[in-house]
Formats: sequence, C-alpha cells, structure tokens
Amino acid sequence: MSETRTPMKKPPAAKRAPWPVWKLGVLLYPFAAGAVAINVFMLSLAWQRLGWPALTPVQTLFLSIVLGVPATWAAGLWARHLIDVAEGRKRG
Repeated sequence: MSETRTPMKKPPAAKRAPWPVWKLGVLLYPFAAGAVAINVFMLSLAWQRLGWPALTPVQTLFLSIVLGVPATWAAGLWARHLIDVAEGRKRG
C-alpha cells in the first residue's frame, strides 16, 4: 500500500527567529562610528569658542572607534524594535 505524503511546509517568515542585536550591530558599526566621528569633530570645532583646542581628524577617528560601540548598540536596539513592529511582534 502506498501512502500519500504531503510535502513539508516551510514556516512562515514571521515565525523565523529575529536577528539578535549584536548581529545588527556588526552591520551598523561602520555607519554609527562614522556618524560619531562627524559629530565629535563638529563639536570640537564648536568648543573652540570656549578656548579649547580643536581635535584633529585622526584624533576624532580614534575617539569614534571607542564611542562608536555604544552608539552602535543603541542603533541596533532601535533597528530591532523597528523590525519587531514591522513584523507584528510588538506594537509601535
């Protein structure tokens, strides 16, 4: 006797596991660190008004490597929230 088998169905896209924040952070780090570098450099130009010396672009880049990590984490959390709202896991 032959059995009729139904093909296995793939789970719908909404039931797949979401991307963790650290994976989003890996993708977003270059953009977040670049934004931090621009903002820190512009801030250092503005604080010349107070008599403080401006940072060089190289100093700003080294500082943005460190300050880019918390900025990336915040951007990853924000992106994770937006993805969850778009896929219906959370309410916006």
